[in-house]
Amino acid sequence: MSVLELLRLGNPLLRQVSKEVSDVPDAMLSQLIEDLQDTMEAHQGAGLAAPQIGVPLRVVLFGGGGLNPRYPDEMPIPQTVLINPVLTPIGVDLEDGWEGCLSVPGLRGKVSRWRRVRYRALDANSQPIERCVDGFHARVVQHECDHLDGVLFPDRLVDPAAFGFLSELEAAGLIAKVPNSNEEADTSINNICT
Repeated sequence: MSVLELLRLGNPLLRQVSKEVSDVPDAMLSQLIEDLQDTMEAHQGAGLAAPQIGVPLRVVLFGGGGLNPRYPDEMPIPQTVLINPVLTPIGVDLEDGWEGCLSVPGLRGKVSRWRRVRYRALDANSQPIERCVDGFHARVVQHECDHLDGVLFPDRLVDPAAFGFLSELEAAGLIAKVPNSNEEADTSINNICT
């Protein structure tokens, strides 16, 4: 098991634009994916991007393993690895939602995201993958892919007042209580391409 240290907001490495994966040996890429999975699971994350563990490559991992304790009201997302992802919004609808981040522990903020997106990438086996998703699944993939461009969720707040410590937001009734929080989608693929 390779649980790695998470970089936190303020670390300049989180603000760098990541490089495309091209000449990365398969063994190194497999190890990176394993490290992302082990680290994400150990911290109960909904997703994790390579820059969050100090690797400036365009690789993200999200979903898997049933309901996420940090987002108990959201449907599970299938575990997905994306290498060199490209996102395209579907339609013009935006949706506001509360987000947290393993690199911004203990804080949540309301962020506006595209409601529906198409993503294209290579999967963990370097095979092409394309999915059209909505809701929480779309929010998670947008959040993780932002990390690849040096963007963290506080950069996208709908209002600076919609940002705070998880415990304070829960106490104020702004967000639902997150059970067993040490903080800091649907199991089928929503094929909604049009």
